[in-house]
Amino acid sequence: MNAIALGPVLLSLPRLYALLCALALLLALRFLLGLPKAVLARYTTGLILAWLVGARLAHIVLHHESYVLAPLDAIKLWQPGYHPVGGWLGALVWSLWALRGRWLALGGAAVLLTGTSLVWLALVSVMPGGSAFPVARIPALSLEDLDGHSVDLSDLADGGMPVVVNLWATWCPPCRREMPLLQELEAQGEVRVVVVNQGEELLPVVRYLDEQSLHFTHALRDPSQTLMTTVEAPGLPTTILFDADGTTRDIHVGELTRAHLASWLDD
Repeated sequence: MNAIALGPVLLSLPRLYALLCALALLLALRFLLGLPKAVLARYTTGLILAWLVGARLAHIVLHHESYVLAPLDAIKLWQPGYHPVGGWLGALVWSLWALRGRWLALGGAAVLLTGTSLVWLALVSVMPGGSAFPVARIPALSLEDLDGHSVDLSDLADGGMPVVVNLWATWCPPCRREMPLLQELEAQGEVRVVVVNQGEELLPVVRYLDEQSLHFTHALRDPSQTLMTTVEAPGLPTTILFDADGTTRDIHVGELTRAHLASWLDD
């Protein structure tokens, strides 16, 4: 699983690598550029902002179809959606402006920025600390629907379309935020959506879905959290994509975005 749990916070490994690379970059800038403290503080603060803005804008441009449908998603900065090349370009533009006239420092900053970006891309490619998919196919687990009937999860992969299985709970804020998006995905009719509540009694699950006017064809309960254990999910929400044959294609830990779901459908 390519994510870790830090208490109640889920952190994907690419984000962890990004944080570590950013810390290494800031330390290198501090000790190698030889800038006055005031100049260094202004430069590094602007550098972080420029990277975030550039990375976010590049992601939005590349997934503009998703953001046209939901423009406010662009300002949900806690969601995934930052493109490394856009961040690198934004940081370089800021460096050119902030370090103009300091050519030696500018050259050093450009080298450090590029080197750090390449290290991050290498880490994401190799994914040290990560693992292969815990399950190769959709598990043959017996769960319950909201009427108390037994449902074999593997039977839901027999419909000739991809299957998205979402592990969630009513107490989980990101789970609640992504539920309308999952219902919208089901309504498109291209994917079979299965929402599997983890560890809760029937009443709070039914009450929440009714209050939010959420209606899923396949809303299941997993009171003993067997599925969560089977897929080795570090926390909630966790969403798994299976192809039409039931083979595992991807696992996403954390809140889903419209752009992420669109990329799954395009692939």
